[in-house]
Amino acid sequence: MAAPVSKGDELELTIDSLAYGGNGVARLNGFVVFVRRGLPGDTVRATVTKVKRGFAEATADEVVVPGAPRVDAPCAHYPACGGCRFQDLAYEAQIAAKQDQVRDALVRIGRVADPPLEPILPAESQFHYRNKLEYSFTDTPRGAALGFHRAGRWDEVLEVERCWLTTDLGNAIREVVREWAQEEGLPAFDQETHTGYLRHLVVREGRNTGQALVQLVTAPGDLQGAERLVAALRAFPEVRSVHWAVNDSPAEVTNLPTNLLWGEEAIEEELLGLRYRVRPNAFLQTNTAMAERLYELAIDFAGLTGAETVYDLYCGIGSIGLSMASRALTVWGVEVSEESVACAIENAGLNGVSNAAFFAGEVGRSLDELAGRAGPPGVVVVDPPRAGLSGKALRALARLEAPTIVYVSCNPTTLAGNVKDLVAHWGYRLERVRPVDMFPHTPHVESVSLLTR
Repeated sequence: MAAPVSKGDELELTIDSLAYGGNGVARLNGFVVFVRRGLPGDTVRATVTKVKRGFAEATADEVVVPGAPRVDAPCAHYPACGGCRFQDLAYEAQIAAKQDQVRDALVRIGRVADPPLEPILPAESQFHYRNKLEYSFTDTPRGAALGFHRAGRWDEVLEVERCWLTTDLGNAIREVVREWAQEEGLPAFDQETHTGYLRHLVVREGRNTGQALVQLVTAPGDLQGAERLVAALRAFPEVRSVHWAVNDSPAEVTNLPTNLLWGEEAIEEELLGLRYRVRPNAFLQTNTAMAERLYELAIDFAGLTGAETVYDLYCGIGSIGLSMASRALTVWGVEVSEESVACAIENAGLNGVSNAAFFAGEVGRSLDELAGRAGPPGVVVVDPPRAGLSGKALRALARLEAPTIVYVSCNPTTLAGNVKDLVAHWGYRLERVRPVDMFPHTPHVESVSLLTR
């Protein structure tokens, strides 16, 4: 059947729901149209931007009849800035939509007729919750400035004066770096022409320790004014660590080897009473308060008695495994990033945890060897990347025949696909699922699931 719409068509559509990823879902005689900036309940006038065989994509140009529970967005840069999608949607409606997305994925993709879904855990703070932000430099008539990509644009950066997702400290650090860049006359890197010098600024905060780490990313070339930059940042008592990284590739990445310009190699963060060393490239959940709630849920679902061997897969810097160690017999962590594993081992020592060991390796290839060394697990905790468990990793996990799997997910669609396989082919049963809102005003939703065999 040919699609009933063409690119460029103007349509009047009523938005039924939010799809995972944040676009509104509308139907035209049964044909699905995903509408950017469409909120559930709204009737909008929209322009079709893309047509596929089974669906189309459109952008809302005008709200004809508002139906969504709207609020005033506090940020002056909304909605032009691509950092937030839903500042004008009431928070209760945001978390209801995220709850529905997890349920929908489990029913539609996971083939779980009646998911054992518990109420979503709302965020403790709707603003100022991020402990890490990555800014891009852009050129303005006044010189280099800092901001985020415009909504839907890879090639255009919007200067920001105050971001509502970071703290006053985070905003102040960004402004000091902007002033330094303009005083030095350093040009921003241009993503289209690949000319210029300043590329990114990364600011990380230990929200429970009051420590901050600053990383500047530039194109190749000497860092002019490095001493003045360090002096400006040392004016903040919270800043303990200043790094510089060089990116000589076209890709917009900040995960790079760094040179320490001043201070400590790492800062510390505290989660559930344990201290963690945070280096520039270490992975740490970006919402500290809700990471603690997420780990508490994982501990609760694991039901530890003190007698269990726990495997912590995709363990990162060891934060989930170490928070379980006092309640388990042993914890064994696996992670592909050697830098993260080094941090995990260091964090075990920092907290005097002697019953946890961490290894670098791909999960799919490492589990048979780990089981030979550590013995069979009583509980397996998995916290995979957005793509979920690959076929090889999923089969390796299933072969362990662990009585309990605690699955921490940042993507309900890949969670649902993995649950479907574990239930249909490997004898598991989905017992509990609890969505967690770590990132208000964005489409992202985390969840913790319990599967038993």
